[in-house]
Amino acid sequence: MTSGTPLSLYNTLTRTKEPFVPLDAENVRMYVCGPTVYDFAHIGNARPVIVFDLLFRLLRHTYGAGKVTYVRNITDVDDKINARAARDFPTLPLNEAIRRVTEKTGDQFAADVKALGTLEPTYQPRATDFVLPRPDGKPDMVSLIERLIANGHAYEANGEVLFDVKSMPDYGQLSGRNLEDNLAGARIAVDAHKKNPADFVLWKQSSAEEPGWESPWGRGRPGWHIECSAMSAAYLGEVFDIHGGGLDLIFPHHENEIAQSRCAHGTHEMARVWMHNGFLQVEGQKMSKSLGNFVTINDLLETGTMGGHAWHGDVLRLAMLMTHYREPIDFSVKRLEEAETKLRDWQRAARGAELAKDDAPDASVVAELADDLNFHRASVVLDAIAKKANRDDARASHCLAATLSFLGFSLDSLLTSDDGWEEPPHILAAIENRLAALNAKDFAKADTIRNELSEQGISLMDYKDPETGERKTKWESKR
Repeated sequence: MTSGTPLSLYNTLTRTKEPFVPLDAENVRMYVCGPTVYDFAHIGNARPVIVFDLLFRLLRHTYGAGKVTYVRNITDVDDKINARAARDFPTLPLNEAIRRVTEKTGDQFAADVKALGTLEPTYQPRATDFVLPRPDGKPDMVSLIERLIANGHAYEANGEVLFDVKSMPDYGQLSGRNLEDNLAGARIAVDAHKKNPADFVLWKQSSAEEPGWESPWGRGRPGWHIECSAMSAAYLGEVFDIHGGGLDLIFPHHENEIAQSRCAHGTHEMARVWMHNGFLQVEGQKMSKSLGNFVTINDLLETGTMGGHAWHGDVLRLAMLMTHYREPIDFSVKRLEEAETKLRDWQRAARGAELAKDDAPDASVVAELADDLNFHRASVVLDAIAKKANRDDARASHCLAATLSFLGFSLDSLLTSDDGWEEPPHILAAIENRLAALNAKDFAKADTIRNELSEQGISLMDYKDPETGERKTKWESKR
């Protein structure tokens, strides 16, 4: 371990906050359920990405960067993806059309979350690469289902393979749901082919219009839950340290993951610690397209959807962390403005500090985060350090800069010449030339300038001045 600070994490499985003790301190392992890439990721998808990136950073600091394995999957087989693929690529075979759709949306997701200051996970497996047995011998979905059938935990019925929940006496531990209650509330007539109404699908048949893979049970596709059991085992083993995701995944997804994995491998547990972030609302309401408040990460980064202008990824990151990860969050313009003001204050206090690669974050900030990611208390410490830095305390300024970097924030993203920071003249000139080209409808020249700046590590964000409606452009250094 590189840090002497003990970690304590809230475990949904036990409903208690517990000291974190990894199975192997030389290989700390974490799995987090990633997005279903049928479209651009919405702001709710950003919360687990940011929360577990913070935990990833803390684990790397505590145990060593090379001793933490973080897996976040990509779901690229789903009914919504199927429909989009058929709509956008009607002349292609469906499996190929699905890959076209998900490569584009997957790349957009990667770009969006990078703008939020997140590190890349160690591995980002795609579900479709783990359906059938693999040349490298890593666990796959079909082989896991075969094992569940052989172990007496799954059965074929009406063209499906189903998990038999009554074959697992302690099914329901994570969610605390009573199996008999689930059975009583199920629609038995609809699922007459099941042994029990609560049994869930591991494999289902595919029609000619649906994606499919040849399997021992005919051409079909996997159920949703089995993919994470396969991919987590492929990279982390049969039992690992931490499994994370949103609160909405506790039941049925995570409950069913546990059932599949334990019954396939014959283990007492799947993950030692289960962590879940709280729900997100937008301006006090549940996010919904019907309410007109459905917001993607890209909307916030690139447009004036909220507040009339684009927001820097650092601001979105801080706005998300200002509420404890287990609590519900109301994502609003007011919250974004508060985060922007606070972050600008920190960056002003840290300006001018030059960091070395091994500069350590403030120990008190790390200690607060080690208590179940208590970012609020960590931010109070940051405020105190910034106050010292503003009194020309060079050590405090350097400490603040190192800590902001550790937390995933850049040091100058919100600073302007008014903050005593001079913007590079060549970038300002290029932006002016590009704006002139856009106003003249010379889009080819505008694209050329943007590409040239991109090659220099500069990203541009266009927005409209909320008062004048004039087109303006922000810039930032790529991470």
